[in-house]
Amino acid sequence: MSEIRSDTQYNDLTLGEIHLDRNQISGGEFYDCSFVLCSFAETEFLNCKFNNCVFEGCDLSLMRVTGSTFSGTRFVNSKVMGVDWTLANWSASLIGEPLSFLECSINHSTFIGLHLKGISIKDCMATDVDFRDTDLFQANLSGTNFAESLFTNTNMTEADLRNAQNYDINPAKNTLTKAKFSLPEAMALLFSMDIELSGSK
Repeated sequence: MSEIRSDTQYNDLTLGEIHLDRNQISGGEFYDCSFVLCSFAETEFLNCKFNNCVFEGCDLSLMRVTGSTFSGTRFVNSKVMGVDWTLANWSASLIGEPLSFLECSINHSTFIGLHLKGISIKDCMATDVDFRDTDLFQANLSGTNFAESLFTNTNMTEADLRNAQNYDINPAKNTLTKAKFSLPEAMALLFSMDIELSGSK
């Protein structure tokens, strides 16, 4: 299939090498579909539904997700940069599988204030991403580079941050109960605390 149309339902299809940059898809419904090597840069998905879909090797930079739902959707080795995820419709996702990013670039994106229990952001580049007031309960954040990302009033209870890098997380301003960290990266948690460290004698 070489094109996607608005107000159309797609089921169990592999959609390969589709290029719809700077377009708008409205009211599309996608169930168990795979998008492979597609480009949707600056495209707006308006009130669309993605259920158990996979984006692999795709460019979704600056896409707009206004009113769209992403239940059980996975992004693999894709560019998903500059996306304001707060514009999506998250009500339907609460009963489905969580969002998943694997080996993606999600730089300059916004998740502020969202409830993202169980989300996976694994082995990604997540520079300058806004996670303030976000619920990341039981999230898998392992192996991801969080340079310049914002964490304030973020719930990371039971989150997995092992082998994550360059994060700046203040334990006094975030919830880290039973969160998993690894050394030496976890030493960064001490930098924001009002304590003095000295070497052993």
